[in-house]
This record gives sequence, structure tokens and C-alpha cells, in this order.
Amino acid sequence: MGNIGWTGIIIIAILVVILFGKGKISSIMGDLAKGIKSFKKGMSDDSSTNTDNSDNNSDNSNSENK
Repeated sequence: MGNIGWTGIIIIAILVVILFGKGKISSIMGDLAKGIKSFKKGMSDDSSTNTDNSDNNSDNSNSENK
């Protein structure tokens, strides 16, 4: 019952196109792509901020030790 073959996937894809239309699907996929890009950008900004903060913290600890 849980096994879906290629024919099942094709039938589901055809039904989705019929229900939502080709234009709606492409706009949904475009919005999804924009969301993924902004998420990746946010994650890379966050990691670079953490790296910058750790560099600043090590600089501060070195100046305090002198």
C-alpha cells in the first residue's frame, strides 16, 4: 500500500497540473526558490557574524593578558 511506482507519480503529477494549472505551479516554485536563497544567505551571514565575533573575542583576551 505504501509503494508508489512511476505510474503513480505520473498520475499524481498530472492531477496536480490539472488542479492548480501550469502558471500557479511555476509561481509557487519561484517563491520556494526565493525562500531557499534567502535562507542560505541568512545562514551564511550568521556564520560569518559568528566567525567575526570569535576573532574579536580572541583579540580582546590577548590584549587583556598583556
